[in-house]
Amino acid sequence: MPYRIDVAPASDAVLDRLVELGALDVDRSPGGGIAALMPNDVAPEQVARALGVDDLSVSPAVGRDAGSVWLLSPRATRVGRLRIVPAHVAAEPDALRLIDSAAFGTGLHPTTAMCLEAIEEALQRSTPGALLDVGTGSGVLALAALLMGVPRALGLDTDAEALRAAAENARLNALDRHLHLVRGGPDAVAGTWPLVVANLLAAPLVKLAPILVRRIGHHGLLVLSGIPSSVETDVVRAYRRLGMQQVRAESRASWSALVLQASW
Repeated sequence: MPYRIDVAPASDAVLDRLVELGALDVDRSPGGGIAALMPNDVAPEQVARALGVDDLSVSPAVGRDAGSVWLLSPRATRVGRLRIVPAHVAAEPDALRLIDSAAFGTGLHPTTAMCLEAIEEALQRSTPGALLDVGTGSGVLALAALLMGVPRALGLDTDAEALRAAAENARLNALDRHLHLVRGGPDAVAGTWPLVVANLLAAPLVKLAPILVRRIGHHGLLVLSGIPSSVETDVVRAYRRLGMQQVRAESRASWSALVLQASW
């Protein structure tokens, strides 16, 4: 697990040396110091020797996207035509603003980015009347779809804290009247949707396949992500058995995302 170091005071040469040592993120801190997130294979003693300092503060790192993305603080990002910014940052009217929470989904993780790109591509062909987001986390996928023109979205999650964060993000973006949130999985609701997204992990995606496909409407699209590229074929096989046809696959940083379409 990465750890955080703080060096004060520090010159630009210190910053450069930290980057050379493999820092995951580096930033200036108030008072002229430097904060950095270091990988666990670089010991604090090695950092101190390389920098030639004795005053080295070491503390636990705080992960983003449920600990899977290591950054010192939230930051803005752009995925396709969507700009995602931290809640405290001034932003253009069409940006998606997100609070800093433990719920997964800041737009920084490859699985989220690939989902957002797949949603944008799907909407370029036609705009569905509603979207179902299974494992909504921060609500980023559902809220992005709403900003792109989908009129209604339903977000599902088994984590009450994730639903709280998603609700707050919806209010922050004045989308709370368009996003409905339910605690549970795809078996907690009935009906079908023209567009369903699920950014989970491979094992739950395979396990939930029979329920997920029952939530997909006539010729509807299903976007799946959170899949390690090494098991992509296993996930595809599980859904093809149930009548889904693969439309698209993309891989990035050892993760895969799939777009499938219902054959019914």
